[in-house]
Amino acid sequence: MRRIAVTGHRGLPPDVERAVEEALRARLAALGPGLIGLSCLADGADTLFARAVIEAGADLEAIVPAERYRDGLPPAHRPVYDALVARAALVHHLPFAESTPWAHLEAGRYMVDHSDELLAVWDGRAARGPGGTADIVAYARERDRAVTVIWPDGAVR
Repeated sequence: MRRIAVTGHRGLPPDVERAVEEALRARLAALGPGLIGLSCLADGADTLFARAVIEAGADLEAIVPAERYRDGLPPAHRPVYDALVARAALVHHLPFAESTPWAHLEAGRYMVDHSDELLAVWDGRAARGPGGTADIVAYARERDRAVTVIWPDGAVR
């Protein structure tokens, strides 16, 4: 089974979100059957990827960075998060209590270390804090992991 992880931006504008969703679906379709998708299920790229994994008939593995991770998600996203966790074939809990940037960094590293490829919904800019998309992409490249960047031409956050 080919294991695909995701990292990416949150708070995408609706038009960017639609283009990213289409690109994620196309990438997963190109990889063919026998996939497992790894995601932290945050709002934005993580959720778009998780939904595409499920729609492709692949297994979803949820990575929970911290015990209080859900509490740090936007309230409107929590039911979506709960539904995706319930659909996950496997849920990995990291040993952190608080949902901090450092816990998120470790979750990204965990996904890279347990995958064959990283899909990065990334505008190419530096991370806004520890554990940001750029940090996870850099870690994947250090580990010689395949990285596919998905970002629509002309899109801005």
